[in-house]
Amino acid sequence: MRKRNDISSKDDAPRFAQPAKDPRDDVREVMKFYHLAKSFPAAVLDEAAHCEALLEDAGERLDLRKKFVFTCDPQSARDYDDAISIWKDRLGRRVLGVHIADVSHFVRPGSALDKEAFKRSTSVYLADRVVPMLPEALSNGLCSLAPDEDRLAFSVFLTFNRAGEVVKRSFAKSIIRSRARFSYEQVMAIINGGKASVLKIPGARSALKTILEVNKLARQLREARFAKGALDLEIPAVEVILDGAGEMSGIVSREYDESHQMIEECMVAANEAVATELKAAGGIAILSRFHDKPDEEKIQLLREELGSMGVKAGNLAHPKVFAQFLQSIKKHPLYSTIAVMVLRSMKRAVYDAKATGHWGLAKNYYAHFTSPIRRYPDLLVHRQLSAYLVDKKSARIPPRLLEKYAEHTTEMENIATEAERSILEIKKYRLLAGELAARMNIEYEAVIVKCAPYGCFVEVPSIAVTGLVHVSRLSRKFVKFNEHDHTLSAPGGGSWRIGDKLRVTVERVDFEERKIDFVPVR
Repeated sequence: MRKRNDISSKDDAPRFAQPAKDPRDDVREVMKFYHLAKSFPAAVLDEAAHCEALLEDAGERLDLRKKFVFTCDPQSARDYDDAISIWKDRLGRRVLGVHIADVSHFVRPGSALDKEAFKRSTSVYLADRVVPMLPEALSNGLCSLAPDEDRLAFSVFLTFNRAGEVVKRSFAKSIIRSRARFSYEQVMAIINGGKASVLKIPGARSALKTILEVNKLARQLREARFAKGALDLEIPAVEVILDGAGEMSGIVSREYDESHQMIEECMVAANEAVATELKAAGGIAILSRFHDKPDEEKIQLLREELGSMGVKAGNLAHPKVFAQFLQSIKKHPLYSTIAVMVLRSMKRAVYDAKATGHWGLAKNYYAHFTSPIRRYPDLLVHRQLSAYLVDKKSARIPPRLLEKYAEHTTEMENIATEAERSILEIKKYRLLAGELAARMNIEYEAVIVKCAPYGCFVEVPSIAVTGLVHVSRLSRKFVKFNEHDHTLSAPGGGSWRIGDKLRVTVERVDFEERKIDFVPVR
């Protein structure tokens, strides 16, 4: 496996994955560039084929098959690793159940499945396909919490008081039977007042009531997080649509609406509960999902850039001020541009064997637990929690080994992120290169996101790409860069600042360097 830092280690090696001769082969080129496995070794597939026998040896489990349990995922999802339930205890308190596929029951330490899962560490999503961490027999079969099927799960139970505070947490290996598979669109329709008739499932009224109750709790959890300084950055996910020839035929922006927020709050609560139980209560070193605060220099630069847009940000070094600022700009016409600027100023979240805390979520303890089908760190935490419930000592992992897990899984996550971004860029660049070759001169609405002495960078929201407008294209006169307010200006008129809108056409597309030049429409 080529390490991330080795991708451009040779002077003659391309810095970015390049498009194939045939657009239908672009994904294969990206997989080759990032050394993503095309298939599973025979020994791994053989083990996966024999995993069904482990269902007969499920061990002692809490039987939840009579409870109303449901899943909520994108319409196109093929695997379901999390499910939700909610009920009242004898004191009338709400008990949220977060039920996660018990992958650790099938993928045993030291097995061929385990070694391959660690090697891959994560599933990779590449436009028209998935490079999975686990073979399909598990990821889309035995471990997937499909509706109307008995499935093994690892359940987190959180009891909440009326204020939405956790007053009790517990964990158990379980067996569940999902009663319904919902899409985000269906859940959003229910939240917006849809009637039981929209649910074409048995027990529709019960389902509607359950979803509304879960959403009510999720709203409380969300408000509480933001009150503590969690960051509210809602940027729509972008998905490209490909035609039969592998060319980009459209782009879809998936809104991060209340249905997504509902599921996220449940997952965040479960992740925090597991991390708190193991690390804080049990004193067990775990693979934390660590997110450090931004560097002061980047915060200062962000404040200056925002100031050039006429946006006052306050002391963003303080988490609560940062959170309040993000809330205050929700209705700003350039919100998406500002949100991207904020994201670029922040550090990436990583897996860490020592540090704890998630700055963006305002959590002291946080670990990934809810997606073991597609993330190895989640599988590792499952194993530790399982051992912890039996014998705390057996849950401990040697520090050096835990550091190895942290380093490798972070590295593989970064490679996956780059590969996913790379295929999206290739398809978008193909679209623009085709327009340029055909001299179509299509005009795009763009927003200036950064100014520099040599020009301004603009973002085209409709296709989610960024490119450069060179100073020579802004004006025939000398264009000066003003450092104090990050603006560009030309004598006798003409100024450009972050947030300004331009209409542009494509001038040059460089696949090798992954650069796009735009020219303003005059």
